[in-house]
Amino acid sequence: MRSRSLVWSFDYAIRGIVHALRTQRNMRIHIAAAAIVLALALILRVSGLDLVALVFAAGFVITAELVNTAVETAVDLATDGFDPAAGVAKDVAAGAVLVTAITAVAVGYIVLVDRLSPLAQRLMLTARTAGATGTAVTFGAVALTALAVLVVKAFTREDGTSYLRGGWPSGHAAIAFAAAAAIGYSVGSAKAMILGLFVAGMVAESRVEAEIHTIPQAVSGAVLGFLLATAAFQLFWR
Repeated sequence: MRSRSLVWSFDYAIRGIVHALRTQRNMRIHIAAAAIVLALALILRVSGLDLVALVFAAGFVITAELVNTAVETAVDLATDGFDPAAGVAKDVAAGAVLVTAITAVAVGYIVLVDRLSPLAQRLMLTARTAGATGTAVTFGAVALTALAVLVVKAFTREDGTSYLRGGWPSGHAAIAFAAAAAIGYSVGSAKAMILGLFVAGMVAESRVEAEIHTIPQAVSGAVLGFLLATAAFQLFWR
């Protein structure tokens, strides 16, 4: 019976994880982010305590999201209508997820920044050509990104819908990634660029968590912003 109960307990646990993956968008985001970070860690040959730190940080975020899902489900089951105490319980659980996510971002930056810096530095060297100052190109790159987002949305949005909310691509993600890349190029610091990209990633994630954009829309915006900023600096920066 003990052996059978142990098997059943694993089955129940797996059901809970699958349920969270199927019903919670944030859970899918956290799983995808963890997979990307861990894959990047393997590509960069992160090992030892650094890899352990990344695994634990990712695990804490996923665990916090599972607990948050359990709390929300229990609160919804126990209350029929609006209850301030129920709202506090949900807010506190969501706050726990936010704290673990910010901690995980900090751990990822600390572990990966020195390994990603050489790649970012090579990008900066290829961007140095003749032309305008870094500040001017930064503003130009952000403005160009905003214009490109509006142009794309003009072809993809339906008549009567807002150009400032939702749709392809995510304008917030595009501008955030363009600004992060442009700041890194203009100050000539690979670490500044990587830090900016981490922050831009949180901006993109917030748009998905708010259900304003899908993951592909946020990713397409991020890629568009980064590539346009890189192209602008390659063409005009000195």
